[in-house]
Amino acid sequence: MPDSLPTAEHNLAGLYANHHGWLVNWLRGRLQCSHQAADLAQDTFVRVLLADRSQPLLSELREPRHFLVTMARRVMIDSFRRRALEQAYLQLLAEQPEQYAISPEERWMLVETLQALDAMLEGLGKKVKQAFLLSQLRGLGYKDIAAQMNVSVSSVTKYIARATEHCLLFALEHGQ
Repeated sequence: MPDSLPTAEHNLAGLYANHHGWLVNWLRGRLQCSHQAADLAQDTFVRVLLADRSQPLLSELREPRHFLVTMARRVMIDSFRRRALEQAYLQLLAEQPEQYAISPEERWMLVETLQALDAMLEGLGKKVKQAFLLSQLRGLGYKDIAAQMNVSVSSVTKYIARATEHCLLFALEHGQ
C-alpha cells in the first residue's frame, strides 16, 4: 500500500483486507444466503467509511471484529426493516383495484420515498411519529389528532414541533 494514502483510507483498506472475508462468512451464517451476505458486508464497510468521515474512529479501533459485527447488525436491521416496509407497501398495492394500478417506475419511486421517510423519522418516539404522520399524511388538524391519540392539543403541538425539527435537522445533515 503506498505511503501517500490518507490515514483514514489506509485504515479502511487494512480493515477491509483483513476482515472482509471473515465478515462475509459471519453474515452468511446468520442469513443463509451468500449473495445477501456479500451485499450486507459491502454495505457495512460503506457505513464504516461514512461514520469514519464524520467522526474518525478507525485509528483508535481495538476490537475490529466486534466493531464490524455491531455495524453489520445495524445494517441487517435496516435491511430487514426496509424489506418489511417494501413488502407491506407491495401487498397494499396488490390489494388495490386494477384501475388504480401504477407503473413499475412509479412503484419504485414510492418505495424509495417511503424508505427515505422511514429513515427520516427513525429515532422519534411513537407518539411524536404518530402525530406527525396523522398531520402530514392524513391531513388531520391538531384537535382531531389530539382526540384520536387521546392526548391534549398542547401535546400534539409539541409532538409535531419536535418531529418537524427532527426532519429539518435530518434534511440539513443529509443534504436534502
